[in-house]
Amino acid sequence: MEPDLFTAAAEERQSKDPSASPLAVRMRPRTLDDVVGQQHLLRPGSPLRRLVGEGGSGPAGTSSVMLWGPPGTGKTTLAYVVSQATEKRFVELSAITAGVKEVRAVIDGARRSSGAYGKETVLFLDEIHRFSKAQQDSLLPAVENRWVTLIAATTENPYFSVISPLLSRSLLLTLEPLTDDDLRDLLRRAVADERGLSGQVVLPQDAEDHLLRVAGGDARRALTALEAGAGAALAKGESEVRLEILEEAVDRAAVTYDRDGDAHYDVASALIKSIRGSDVDAALHYLARMIEAGEDPRFIARRLMISASEDIGLADPTALQTAVAAAQAVAMIGFPEARITLGHATVALALAPKSNAAYLATDAALADVRAGVAGPVPPHLRDSHYKGSQKLGHGKGYQYPHDLPGGIASQQYAPDELHGKEYYHPTRHGAEARYADVAARVRAHLRGKAGDEDRG
Repeated sequence: MEPDLFTAAAEERQSKDPSASPLAVRMRPRTLDDVVGQQHLLRPGSPLRRLVGEGGSGPAGTSSVMLWGPPGTGKTTLAYVVSQATEKRFVELSAITAGVKEVRAVIDGARRSSGAYGKETVLFLDEIHRFSKAQQDSLLPAVENRWVTLIAATTENPYFSVISPLLSRSLLLTLEPLTDDDLRDLLRRAVADERGLSGQVVLPQDAEDHLLRVAGGDARRALTALEAGAGAALAKGESEVRLEILEEAVDRAAVTYDRDGDAHYDVASALIKSIRGSDVDAALHYLARMIEAGEDPRFIARRLMISASEDIGLADPTALQTAVAAAQAVAMIGFPEARITLGHATVALALAPKSNAAYLATDAALADVRAGVAGPVPPHLRDSHYKGSQKLGHGKGYQYPHDLPGGIASQQYAPDELHGKEYYHPTRHGAEARYADVAARVRAHLRGKAGDEDRG
């Protein structure tokens, strides 16, 4: 049996008994105007609008679309809406279970359908990044000859996970995570809509807020949890999906956490202080509370980067690199996978040796500048590259460190008011012990107090 026949059979079952389908399927938009979120892709005249024939023909030379975005943001929905709007056959495959054989079967079926009935086919290929290079190559003839309209979806950066020939023949559309307002609109629509729960239940504010946290920006997850909660309430003979019923139905406790209130800052503060105190287990607990409450992963990543410089510094110079890499990874992959990256960085920072010496040194230097302790730049350090600077004595007596043994010159760098002032007081923690030795040796060189044996 060809894969498209499975799709047709599923659609036939749904038409006979719509309630047999999951709520997320029943609430699938029928037109682009019904789509929740992604307004940057749905404005009048956008490529997606043109693809379905609104405002003119589809994008010139494009027979393939690449949808890139986090889970639950509407990739499958958009593919289905496109097929419905263009009245084309819709065939769905997943790269997790399908291979070249299944792809070729769909392409052969599409060519027969086009030739016999004049009906074109939309092939929706989910998780395309899971296809190998050879498997992706098998799609090229169908895309090149427009035997199918390929709509591929991926949660990974297509520039790294999709072959260049296929990507160059595709219209790349980036989907953004759904906002709380987007999901709130979707939930309320599902409660009231005849295709959804038809007003059989009422969703209180606290239960709705919990669903938003459980969803984590994933529309499918939000609707699935709503359906479970509604089913549990109706089974108890109740029409209100109380928070207690919802917690029991989705097996997720409601975390006391207001992303705009005190709890937000309290938990974030506890996370950083646990890292500072090297309590890796407490740090992971507070990280989990933030994740479970639906905190923006970028906020967490920013706090970790600050901690790496403020509390670890040169005791482990790789800590900041780890935190920055985690922030970059989080921006690329999003939840749920981002939890792994954030956990990785949290453990590394919590167990790293600690030093705030660089942080204190920076603030001490700023305090002097703000207090007016500055003074003129020593003449030998001033710019001497313009005409007339030598007559002013600029650069006179400057010693070029690279020309000297050891690469250090015994000369004054700070203004007279600050000559001999020490801001940086390194600890002996971790790698900073080396910096402590270096700082002491260099300061001795700069002040001409080092012995000749140290100058080599």
